[in-house]
Amino acid sequence: MPPIPVVMAPAFCLVLQGAKKLQAGQAVMNAGPGSFLASLVDLPGFAQVDGATPDSPYIGLRMDFTTDEIAAVMAEAGIQVKPRDAGAGMGAFVGRADAALLRLFARLLRLHLEKPEAEARFLASLLKREMMYHLLTGDDGHLFIQRALFDRQEGIGPVIAWIKTHFTRPFAVEELAKSFNMSASGLHHKFKAVTGMGPLRYQKQLRLQEARRLMLGGTADATNAAAEVGYESLSQFTREYRRLFGRPPLQDIKALQAGSAANALAELLSASRGN
Repeated sequence: MPPIPVVMAPAFCLVLQGAKKLQAGQAVMNAGPGSFLASLVDLPGFAQVDGATPDSPYIGLRMDFTTDEIAAVMAEAGIQVKPRDAGAGMGAFVGRADAALLRLFARLLRLHLEKPEAEARFLASLLKREMMYHLLTGDDGHLFIQRALFDRQEGIGPVIAWIKTHFTRPFAVEELAKSFNMSASGLHHKFKAVTGMGPLRYQKQLRLQEARRLMLGGTADATNAAAEVGYESLSQFTREYRRLFGRPPLQDIKALQAGSAANALAELLSASRGN
């Protein structure tokens, strides 16, 4: 499929067949069979499935998580993992799944196939913690535990969380930096290192993705969607929407609804917001 704008929620995506590509800012990540793509923050970008045919479709498994869940597993298991780089690193990366991790996913699939729903849900929560423990103690553990995301005093994670929660509100980078005890240049540097873009571009992509989701779901037209995500100018919304998605809002939504992949795209957009 062509590249589709998405907001990648914090998740672990294991590729079993085909390939998945994610572009965030200037960073490009490719995950093939046996690899996994991990996103540690809500990351706007472009996702693309490649190498899939009707006879050999793309197959992937996804497990959502939060940094709080990571921190809880670390605390309870007494895991001591030190970041190899004190600076901020990209909030998404590609790793290689080992045999133990694949066995855990196989057990998770069997649970949902063989056990009643309530029992499967309970046992799956335990398996998820075991998976996270395996990831945190494996070769890529230091990538899951970045100081920039967990440090409440100097980390960029709280800033990302604030923008995600308040993306409809206008803000000045200088004021935002001051509220988190950072310089404007320091915030911009760390933010771009983690997300591949600056804070204002990050906010803009969250706004436009949400507006597209609202229009595609039929709950708002362009005017209402623009206002709901924080735009005061419809012309500015239309201009920035076209720049990101390649078509003006009405034309874009009509094309998506007319296409055979409209339902799949709607589901993808909904999932990418963590719904």
